[in-house]
Amino acid sequence: MSFISLIFKNPFRNKSRALLAIIGIGIGIATIVALGAIMAGMTSALDDSLSVGGADFSILSKESDPMGTPYGTATLDESWIEKIKNINGVKIVEAVYIGMVPIESKSYGMLIGIDPNNDFNVSSMKTTVTKGRTIKDDSKELLLGKLALEDLNKSVGDKITIKGTEFTIVGVFESGDPSLDSGFLTSIKDVQKLLDDEGKVSILYVYTESGVDPKTVTNEIDKKYGDNVSTVTSITDIEMAAESLAMVNAASWGISLLAIVIGGIGIVNTMIMSVYERTREIGVLKAVGWKGRRILGMIIGESLVLTITAGIIGSLMGILGLELLTYLNIFGRMAPIYNIETFAQAFAVAIIVGLIGGFYPAWRASRLPPTEALRYE
Repeated sequence: MSFISLIFKNPFRNKSRALLAIIGIGIGIATIVALGAIMAGMTSALDDSLSVGGADFSILSKESDPMGTPYGTATLDESWIEKIKNINGVKIVEAVYIGMVPIESKSYGMLIGIDPNNDFNVSSMKTTVTKGRTIKDDSKELLLGKLALEDLNKSVGDKITIKGTEFTIVGVFESGDPSLDSGFLTSIKDVQKLLDDEGKVSILYVYTESGVDPKTVTNEIDKKYGDNVSTVTSITDIEMAAESLAMVNAASWGISLLAIVIGGIGIVNTMIMSVYERTREIGVLKAVGWKGRRILGMIIGESLVLTITAGIIGSLMGILGLELLTYLNIFGRMAPIYNIETFAQAFAVAIIVGLIGGFYPAWRASRLPPTEALRYE
């Protein structure tokens, strides 16, 4: 039997022990894949909401507040609308309030408050009212996204309860953006009252005059108000949001690594037992001329076979688990995003665990004197 075939065959001699080790590592890998895909989906959803309506750029507070806007920043005072309008080159400033609130049978939904008196309001959100009419100011009226309408099984004229307050559905809108079409549009005053944050806004969407370079305008705003607000074009420009996502990412890695450590202990135990049970066999291999480094390579190779197998199975477990949660609508319309970086991280962890978990048993096996190993019963 060849060296390579031994590496692939030996780990599975004791199938139950190998299976337990694979499951232990696989749970950790599944966690890494699942949380990585969720993080990518969250980042994409936030990035989409920043660029809603095709605004030239957006403005957020520089103050951190995890309980404030969905970006981890504090809300802004409405006085900033006039301040930004007075900057040279600015054509339109649209204030929006975005909040995640409990909505009837749905666990949470995205409620977007806009100014109905702004002629630019619905078109700036890149939405089209396909049924009914637009909302009136401070009237507890609501526009449902097409996807939200399907989820809630509602129609124009029905009532809907949001955070204990009853709203009337006066129309249906569609934008083509799943995250927006699963949300709810209402008057910004209604949202402010609902969230006890009157006179505040989450974000300002800024449109520049024709022929004006948006970069020139953002530089002027940064120069004048840079201590208080940030001008952003994507989620990567938001320091506070990036910090919030980093904290979530760190927590997810902590959970993943805990599972990996537990699985790694299982790998060490599996390989030590394998070496213990094959002491005589290893003695025979040394007696026929196998060097210690060849024994070392074989045992580490067997450990890698186990952990890479766990990586494949764990990745499939993570994908299947996420697809099941998506099917059950646990994430709403936020779709997990799978990317090569997530799987690369997962397999890198599997390989590292294989190397570390297999090293001591391999070193121990390589140090066995052949005469003593052959006498072992």
